[in-house]
Amino acid sequence: MEPLTWGGVFAGMFVRFIPVWIALIVAFALSLRFKRRLGLFGKLFDSPVGMTGFGIVMFWVFTAIFADMISTMDPLGQFSGSKNALVGAALKAPDEGAYTHFLLGADHVARDVFSRMVMGARDVLKIAPAATVFAFMVGVTLGLPAGYFGGKLDTGLSFLANLVLAFPVILLFYLLVTPEIVQTGIPIYFAAVLFIFPIVFLVLLFQSRYFTNPPKRNLYVGLTLLFGLWAYSGLAFNMDPIGLFSMDPNLLNVFVSVVFVNSPGVYRIVRGMVMDIKTRDYVAAGQTRGEGPWYIMLWEILPNARGPLIVDFCLRIGYTTILLGTLGFFGLGVSPESPDWGSTIDDGRKLLSIVPHPALVPALALMSLVLGLNLLADGLREESLKD
Repeated sequence: MEPLTWGGVFAGMFVRFIPVWIALIVAFALSLRFKRRLGLFGKLFDSPVGMTGFGIVMFWVFTAIFADMISTMDPLGQFSGSKNALVGAALKAPDEGAYTHFLLGADHVARDVFSRMVMGARDVLKIAPAATVFAFMVGVTLGLPAGYFGGKLDTGLSFLANLVLAFPVILLFYLLVTPEIVQTGIPIYFAAVLFIFPIVFLVLLFQSRYFTNPPKRNLYVGLTLLFGLWAYSGLAFNMDPIGLFSMDPNLLNVFVSVVFVNSPGVYRIVRGMVMDIKTRDYVAAGQTRGEGPWYIMLWEILPNARGPLIVDFCLRIGYTTILLGTLGFFGLGVSPESPDWGSTIDDGRKLLSIVPHPALVPALALMSLVLGLNLLADGLREESLKD
């Protein structure tokens, strides 16, 4: 069987990504149609930079969603006689009905680079956004009272945040996932503390909002505690009896590390914004009406800080993506066989001067996702400043 030409390679990849192209067209069409009803997100489509970033990010999001349909081969499968196969090379003896070519070549152990790139997007986007959300829950829950009340609470929390931020991020991240630290059980203790913050945040949110409506408050708080503690027991301690919520030990270590490293930065941003916003007239008006501190913090101050926080959220996902790639590159990622981009780059760099494509493909994928997140953040920042 003849190898594919470069034109055949690009045509083959275009066809494999058809579900992504369709999803992108639908996403852009709906967003443009209803952009005036979508607040800050809708205004993003008035910015060419923001639209470009949105398109790149959503390309990888849809790639992760449709990865099983896009992949041409098993990303962990090894194919005899195809070690370091070039771009467009044909399989030596393909099974009947199987894909017949390596669209982006094969690596040093004869695994398909294209399929590993596609499935690697799922690994990255499964961790980075969720871990960033948890980090924001921690940072917001602690930053709001620190900035609003000040005093000893602010001093104590700021000292702890500065203590964590004093460490180089990469070094701290590296230490938290090393086998020696993992064996001490420290990630489990961190998970026990950090994973409780989303529950605390939502309970405070509903308690402050529906304090004068006990039936509705009890319903929302009760559901939050029921499902929150159920998820908490499974994610932090792997004790979910049904098995719906669980996390592999390696994934838990990486997830907890991301949350722990990002939380102090979020805390400092929220604290600084609260110290500024709490001096505004509408906050004083809320205090005059007798509104409680947590209502003012969560329903008066936090919504008015959403623009910068959304921008920081996008940027922080990009930082987290780079950190995950760094961990994978050092062999401390989700698992040794994982097709995450960092591990794939590390595998490919060993023969970089001979066959560059096994390392170059995931490196370009990682770069494009981070670039898209940065452009998206720039677009959101540009539009938020117009409010």
